Amino acid sequence: MGTAITVELWADAVTGPAACAAVIEEMHRIDRAMSPHKPESELSRINRDAHRAPVALSDEMFALLQRAIGFSEFSQGAFDITYAAIGRLYDYHAHMRPSEEALARARECVGWRKLLLDASSRSLRFAHEGVCIDLGGFAKGHAVDRAAALLASMGVAHATVSAGGDSRVIGDRRGRPWHIGIRDPRREGEMVAVLPLADVAISTSGDYERYFEAGGQRFHHLIDPATGRSPDGVRSVTVIAADALTSEALSKTVFVLGPERGLRLVESVPFADAVAVDALGALHFSAGLRRQ
Repeated sequence: MGTAITVELWADAVTGPAACAAVIEEMHRIDRAMSPHKPESELSRINRDAHRAPVALSDEMFALLQRAIGFSEFSQGAFDITYAAIGRLYDYHAHMRPSEEALARARECVGWRKLLLDASSRSLRFAHEGVCIDLGGFAKGHAVDRAAALLASMGVAHATVSAGGDSRVIGDRRGRPWHIGIRDPRREGEMVAVLPLADVAISTSGDYERYFEAGGQRFHHLIDPATGRSPDGVRSVTVIAADALTSEALSKTVFVLGPERGLRLVESVPFADAVAVDALGALHFSAGLRRQ
């Protein structure tokens, strides 16, 4: 998945190592299916063939794409896995960005309504050539949720699982809450807030994860599907929700919409809250956190 996976849990000497090994294997399984970099993955097969004919999907992929389209509808396109037509034009290691002409052509291939998902045949077809999808803003949350379910099925009652900026907290820390820090987007090693949590998911999206600077602008991996550019009104967004799939999708959505519109959207989701750090470094909290 291109990120560090961590597991912390309480269990006996037999269950603990077996549970950790099961989590890592589950992460590898999901990576094998959903990596855009592995030619044999299900995601690569979709991107290779779906513009020509419907591609049969696994039950897991079908359910995930249903959720992705649901979030696109809910966010009015602020969350959109077809952003990949634009995202693949950026090379953050080489500090390369697309020309205006290339960006305009790629924008024609973006839009979740171009995903023709057929429930009867469990298949996906793209509306036309050039459309492609990337689950980078979604699959890690799914993997964390799957890992948490796996741990629970093995009798683990107190644990955390993290994949990059996405974490799932199982139970509490044996009588105390887990304390999850929100890093300062501009000062490495420092925190802007620490949240006491139990039995929730938490996801952070920041403009410091993959980026380069050119011409006084920061080009980062969080892209507005409508413009094809990196939003510059936010430095980081952290979302707490009942599951990591939701928290990850909402963190990306708030980043695109900005603090005002984004936090209003989060407040309409049951059991969800958010913290945003804007371009000036100011903190914005959703209503549920302001009341605490």
